[in-house]
Amino acid sequence: MTTTFEIKRGDTSPGLEYKLPIYSEGSGVLTGASVRFLMRDRGFNQVVDAPADIHDEGGVVRYAWADGDTDASGVYFAEFEVTYADGAVETFPAGGWLTVTVMPDLGGAAP
Repeated sequence: MTTTFEIKRGDTSPGLEYKLPIYSEGSGVLTGASVRFLMRDRGFNQVVDAPADIHDEGGVVRYAWADGDTDASGVYFAEFEVTYADGAVETFPAGGWLTVTVMPDLGGAAP
């Protein structure tokens, strides 16, 4: 899993998966945790603030795109915010952001 992700405008698949870098397989640290996916445009306007899934207890989280999330082509900044069972909050990646590029598609309206 990488810190950059590309998807075509209007697509809702594939989802964005990210392996939280501090966890080892089967650590169970995410038991009882919740995750949010946050994405902003280059002007730092909120584009997505939605629940994400814990894909596995080894630290892989996943955001399934909703209709409208990828309607505008461009470069976006994103992160996953984990709230642990004890209420502590940790944001990934800790240094910088994930980069999401929504590429124009050849169908539909102009980019």
